[in-house]
Order: sequence, then structure tokens, then C-alpha cells
Amino acid sequence: MGLKKKFFQQALIKKYGNLIGLITLVIIVTILTRGTFFTQRNLVNVLRQVSVNGILAVGMTLVILIGGIDLSVGSVVALTGIIAAMSQSLGTIPAIILTLIAGAIIGGWNGFFVTKFKIPPFIITLGMMTIARGLCLVISKGQAISGLNDSFLDISESYISPPVAITAIVLGFLVLAFFTAMQKRKKRLNGQTSNSTIAGIMNILLIFAAAAFTIWLVSYRGLPMGALIFLVIAFAGMCVLRRTRFGRYVYAVGGNEEASRLSGINVKLVKFLVFTIMGVLAAVSGMVLAARLNAGVPTAGVMFELDAIASVVIGGTSLSGGYGSVGGSIIGAFIIGVLNNGMQLLHIPSFYQEIVKGIIIIGAVLMDRKKK
Repeated sequence: MGLKKKFFQQALIKKYGNLIGLITLVIIVTILTRGTFFTQRNLVNVLRQVSVNGILAVGMTLVILIGGIDLSVGSVVALTGIIAAMSQSLGTIPAIILTLIAGAIIGGWNGFFVTKFKIPPFIITLGMMTIARGLCLVISKGQAISGLNDSFLDISESYISPPVAITAIVLGFLVLAFFTAMQKRKKRLNGQTSNSTIAGIMNILLIFAAAAFTIWLVSYRGLPMGALIFLVIAFAGMCVLRRTRFGRYVYAVGGNEEASRLSGINVKLVKFLVFTIMGVLAAVSGMVLAARLNAGVPTAGVMFELDAIASVVIGGTSLSGGYGSVGGSIIGAFIIGVLNNGMQLLHIPSFYQEIVKGIIIIGAVLMDRKKK
């Protein structure tokens, strides 16, 4: 029994370790800032800041799961933000559609060279990072493009009213709790041990705790539209990986590309689609950022690829592919967001902030290697 208990504890730590780390970090930052961090106003700002990186982290999770990397996302965020700003005269909806198409083309370009010519993702996305940044400066002539439509600004600046947001949150978490309970019940009927029941109870408790915290948070002013976009994309990403054939293919390709090919999976198509999705999500992130800044800024998005990759690695996704989850990457994005916000509140210089994030990334990679 002692060995069984130890194994169960290790499984819980492996499953909830990132979440425990995030909660611990929040407590430490709150103490260091004397409570300034853990206020509704500041936490809503953290949520808005995390939204841009969180959207990128969802796409980066897919890319890293297939054993790839995308260094161009920061530059693509800036470029698509400029495209959105320059197309405002067409109207908000046409501007959004045009920007999404541009993101898909850029992502498809990366995917085409990776699959057709077998160029390493590191190299092709490094080239695209430089190309996109250069296009930003050429198209905008080095100047920020302002004057966005009010309806476009709503992408980031509008809020869903507290009553509507709370109602949606309650319903969403109840549905999530129901499906979690049904999944655990199915496992128990299939002969799973009682540990599965304990884990199921913990999942339900975490869901309701998260619901209570979220309700308290949005009661301040409501749910920012940018955060809603991020949460919808995160939920969609989790569903795609867990519930669809494409998600299983992504894991299979990352786990063993040759075996996937021999089993009939169109590996090239999977890779192409993953990079295309990454481009589209970078465009969404670019529009959210442009709406927040009320301008398309050619120097925006610098080092965003670092934060996205860091979020995914900290979230437990293996750099060699085949293992990881969107949920873990979201927690990783919040860890990065809490670190950034906490260090800003503590007035730590920006160059020290980069050092801290770099150390955390190295630590996460070392943990990934240790697991293997």
C-alpha cells in the first residue's frame, strides 16, 4: 500500500505540479507586493496581458507537439496588426477577414517549406521572422498606424457585463464539471482503481474553485473581450487535441513520424495544417494587440516568440514532441504573465526580467529531460 500511495502522490504532482507552481508564485508575488498584486483591478490587467501570449501559446503547443518550433510569431503579430490597421477603411469585418487570411498565408508558407523541401522549422521560421519584421517597417514606413475603428477596438477594449459574464461562467463550469464526472464514472466502470475516484473529486473541486475565483474576478468590471477570445481559443484547442482525429494525429506525428506515416497518416498535411493554424492564431493575437494599442506598431511583438515557447515548455510540453497539452501551456502563460506583472510592480528593470525568464526556461527544459 505504501508503494501504491507513493505512486499516486507522484502522479498527482505530475498532473497538478504546474498549477501548484502557479498558485505558489501568486502567493509569493502577493506577499512581496504587499497585496497590490492580488486585487481585482490588477488581476484583470494580468488577464488582458496574458491573452495575447496565451493565444500564441495555444498554437505553439501544436507546433511543438509535432516536434517543430515557430520563431516568427512575434513578427507576424506585428505584421498582421499593421495589416489590420491599414485595412480599417474597408470596415471592421473585412479587416478581420483580410488579417486572418494574411496570417493563414504566412503560416501556410512556413508549413509548405517544412513539408515540401524538408527545411527544419527552426530555419524557415527564423527566415520568416526577419522577412515579416522587414515588411512591417517597409509597409508602415517605420511609423505606427493609428486611427482604428471604434468597432475594431472592441476586440480588446470592450467588456462583457458582470451579470452576463457570471451567468456564462457558471453554465460553462457546470458543463465542464458534468463531463469531468461522467468521464471519471466511465473509467471507474471500466475497472479503474479508487485513486481515479479521488482524482475525479479533486478535479471537481478545482473546477468549482476556479469558477468561484473567476466569478469574483469578473464582478469587478466584467470580462474583457480579448480575454474571452483567448478563453474560447484555449477551450477549442483543448477539444481539438483531446476529442478529434486531427488531435490524435498531432500526437502521433510528434511521437513517431515514421510510424505515423506507415500507419496511413498524411504527415505532411498534418504539419502544414499545424503551421497554418499557428499563423492564423498569430493574426488573432496581432489584432487583439493592435486593438489594445489603438494602432498597428511595426516594433510590436518583439520577443513574443520567447514568451510563447516559454509558456509551452513551462506547461510541460516536450520539446521533442508527442507529449503535452494546451491546458498546461495556458498555465505556463499565466506563470509568465504573473512573473511579468509582479516584476513590474516591484520595479525590477526589464533586462533583469529577461534574465529571470531565461533561467525559468532552462529549468523547465532540464525538468523535461529529467522526466525522460
